[in-house]
Order: sequence, then structure tokens, then C-alpha cells
Amino acid sequence: MLAGKHILLIIGGGIAAYKALDLIRRLRERGARVTPVLTQAGAQFVTPLSVSALAGVRVFADLFDLTAEAEMGHIELSRAADLIVVAPATADLMAKMAAGLAGDLASTLLLATDKRVLIAPAMNVRMWQHAATQRNLAQLLADGIAVVGPNAGDMACGEFGPGRMAEPLEIVAAVEGMLGRGPLAGRHVLVTSGPTHEPIDPVRYIANRSSGAQGTAIAAALRDLGARVTFVTGPATVPPPGGVDVVAVETAAQMRDAVLAALPADVAVFAAAVADWHVTAAAQKIKKQAGRLPVLELAENPDILAQVAQMGAGRPGLVVGFAAETEDVLAHATAKRARKGCDWILANDVSPATGIMGGAENAVTLITAAGAEDWPRMGKDAVARALALRIAQALG
Repeated sequence: MLAGKHILLIIGGGIAAYKALDLIRRLRERGARVTPVLTQAGAQFVTPLSVSALAGVRVFADLFDLTAEAEMGHIELSRAADLIVVAPATADLMAKMAAGLAGDLASTLLLATDKRVLIAPAMNVRMWQHAATQRNLAQLLADGIAVVGPNAGDMACGEFGPGRMAEPLEIVAAVEGMLGRGPLAGRHVLVTSGPTHEPIDPVRYIANRSSGAQGTAIAAALRDLGARVTFVTGPATVPPPGGVDVVAVETAAQMRDAVLAALPADVAVFAAAVADWHVTAAAQKIKKQAGRLPVLELAENPDILAQVAQMGAGRPGLVVGFAAETEDVLAHATAKRARKGCDWILANDVSPATGIMGGAENAVTLITAAGAEDWPRMGKDAVARALALRIAQALG
């Protein structure tokens, strides 16, 4: 799948560096040529000899290699590859990338490159969740850096949560997608995400607690499998993924118009938490008056999922909806699939006790014509990758 492709692999410092050895093997199995760059910290976890033996070429580690630098080796390295992969991408490396620092070979290569970059973050859960790391992540996404993982699970330090580096095969799938060799290459996928805000007056609106994290993760996972993704998003609290076509909207009506404008598509995934109702917004702020309560008359919003699922000509080949429920989840979601006419429904329990809406994890049940399939609770990125792979299998 990667025959003739050249990957520059930067190995950061962290216990997850051992996975980079398997990643090299997996990439080479698929025909890729891998040039490894080992950071000083990375060399504390894996040896240059083991990396070189698996890659079949020398390991680069020193910015001031006089022979190479006489030929501006860091420029050549940074631009000769088809893709740069950073695995593991530590908090330190992410901070250097976000700030544009260039104090060693790895950071200099990343600043000098004109090629796409994929990072696989790996760090302690507290470091991943720290505001500084999340700011750096937002900056990297805005800069067009692609991200795979991290996954949630047990840490080497004994803690549990998001921060585990994506598995080598997950990274390989992301590489194949970015180089146009993924299973969804040539496919157009439409994804909706986030909440909608329905204005009451110039300062107030009707909304819900959706963060947009699940839809964002789905768009990224589909992109990583090679799809061209149109990402229609309401006012989410998470930044959109890089490498997709972003259409920002606010209201349900605007989302409906953006969805119809994005068609045709091979697949449509409706992960947005669209408000069910809107009101006729007041032109001026509604003033509080003693003894009098304003009356808000609600009108139903357009049913975007049903409208697309029930289209004739131009209907996407696969239409996927979400059912966020707080009781009788399976029954309500099954009925919704039949009522809307979509092919698949992913049902989840968003009761406050679950922490799913606005949280980092999800627990879904996939409902298709063949029946219901419970997925284990896992990080939203992992749910997204599982869904993306299932979509790729369905499209053949």
C-alpha cells in the first residue's frame, strides 16, 4: 500500500518509543522507505542500533553532524520525505512544534519541512489534559498538523486515561490515508458535529451540552483513512481537525443548508446535536419586567438526518445517525433508525451520570439492519476509528 513512499520517522522520548520499532517494521512491510530520527530523549528508551537494524538505514540524531550539515542535511531530510511522522510525540515535542522552536535536529526538521506532518501523542494523562498541552494541540491542529490518538488506557506510571500512543497499525492506517492510499481514498464523506445555537434575542440562545468532540474525532478518523471530508460544525468547544473542509454554522437551518450544499457524498455521518426547536428571535434584548414572564413560542427545526436519509436521487450510499438518549436507549434508537430512514444509528446514553456528553469517552451501540452491537466504553478517538474502519469495510 505504501510502495515507493518515503517516511521520515521522528522518535521522541517516552516509554512508548518501543512501539516505534514495530511501526518501522509495519511501514516497511507495506513497501515504505523509513528514515529514522532519534531524539536524545528517545535514545534513552530505544537504541540507535535497534532502530537502524529495523529501518535498514542509518539513524540521524545530531543536528551538528558536520558532513551532513555541510550539505544542509537538515533541509534535505525535511523535504525529501513524502510525510513526517512523530511517534511518540511527547508534550515537549508538541510544545516545540507549536512555538516554532528549532533547538535540535527533530525540531529543526519539523520547522524546515514543506511536507505534511502526522503526530502520535504519548504522555501521562495529566500532561495530556494540562491546559498548556491542549493549547499546543489546538495550535498544531490550526497549523494543519494531523493527529492520531492518543488512546485511553493504563499508563506505565500506573494511572488510567487518555495519553497512550496509538497502536502501530492505527498509525499505519493514518499514514496510508494521508498519502492517498487509504481504504477511503477517492471517497467524499460529510460529517456534522457540535451543537446548534438557536437565538432568542441578540444575547441569548437555546443550546445543549455537546462539545463536538465525537464528531471532530470521526472527521479526523475518516480523513486518516484517505477520505475527503466536509466537516459541518456548530459552535463546538473543541477545534476542528486539520486537513478537512470546515463549514462553520450556528443554527439548525444553517446546518441544513450547509449539508445540502455539500452533497453529493458517498457517506454522511450526522454526529451533531441539533436543537429540536427554535424561536422567532427578538430584534432587541428582551428586558426583564417585574411580574411578567416572556412567552417563547417554539417551532420545530428541520430534521436534517431524515431529509438526507429519505432523499431519492443524490442520497449518500451510507447514512449514519446518532441517538443521544437518557432512558430506554436501545428501544428509542431502534425506533429512530426506522423513523428517519438512515442505514445505521449509533446510540449512546448521555445521562449526566455517564459523563459522556462533553466528556472524553463514549459507549455506543451500533444499530443496523442486522441488529444491535454493543461497543465497550472507550475514548471518543477510539470510537471514531472503529466507526471509520466499519464504514471502509461497508464500502468495500
